Amino acid sequence: MSIYSPKDKKPKDKKDVALIVGPTASGKSALALELAKKQPSVVINADSAQVYADLQVLSARPSEEEMEGITHRLYGYIDGADTCSAARWASDAKAEIAAAHDRDELPILVGGTGLYVRTLLDGIAPIPEIDPAVRAQVRDLEVADAYEVLLEEDPVSAGKLKPRDSSRIMRALEVVRSSGKPMDYWHAHMAGGIADQIVLHPLVLLPPRDWLYERCDRRFQIMLDSGARDEVAQLLDRNLAKDCPVMRAIGVPEIIAMIKGDSSQEEAAAQTMAATRQYAKRQYTWFRNQCPANWPRWDENINNDNLNNIVRLLQ
Repeated sequence: MSIYSPKDKKPKDKKDVALIVGPTASGKSALALELAKKQPSVVINADSAQVYADLQVLSARPSEEEMEGITHRLYGYIDGADTCSAARWASDAKAEIAAAHDRDELPILVGGTGLYVRTLLDGIAPIPEIDPAVRAQVRDLEVADAYEVLLEEDPVSAGKLKPRDSSRIMRALEVVRSSGKPMDYWHAHMAGGIADQIVLHPLVLLPPRDWLYERCDRRFQIMLDSGARDEVAQLLDRNLAKDCPVMRAIGVPEIIAMIKGDSSQEEAAAQTMAATRQYAKRQYTWFRNQCPANWPRWDENINNDNLNNIVRLLQ
């Protein structure tokens, strides 16, 4: 199933791209693999944690064995000392999609990072570089004062934000003060997206939450058994900055506390499982509300018995 009518002819100059999105532990990787077995394909990662080489275990990145000989791209290709932005990933994904099409292969995007997918499809707002002096002035304000100023200078953005949402308030204020135009203006001029250049075949996985949360809990125990502690210990040995994305990934701070003796394995496991469930809940809400209404959803359990039925939705 795709977002165009089956009766319509596919534009000759547009090529197919499959997209599988959903919360963590919802079965995206297994589904992508099954689809890839049906025709020449390449699986392209769209998960912000799985891009990092240092997070093999804790990001649940597919192993070579689990890839079953299917080509996978943008997995573990960025060093943990670096930061991968949505814009960087989208640029890399565009290149991989084009390369797959050149080989007459189907690109299958799979992941749980909605911002990545949105940036790839819709593009990014071409906001100019922020004047450092403006940024410094804005960041010196208390959040309550910044919000009051934003109400005057960009009331549309202010109306969309909570008064205590400091990062977004500061961002909106520095944009309007530095560029002279509000966030709404820039969002209306999104550029670089590929949505109008491809025929997208999307599927949103939204399985029952009880089933999903049980998988989240079980997955972390498997991670511990598969070397998650050693993976975090290697991160510690690198002495990376605390604000690096890999150091803030779910499970890393909790296991660091365990390694340092500040918590037990049981406490670290409980905290990580709770954080994973909360993350899955946020992803679930985002994909349910933010994906277009005409994107097909799968809201049942996912298992070996119904994988082929789900694949048919994408073919």
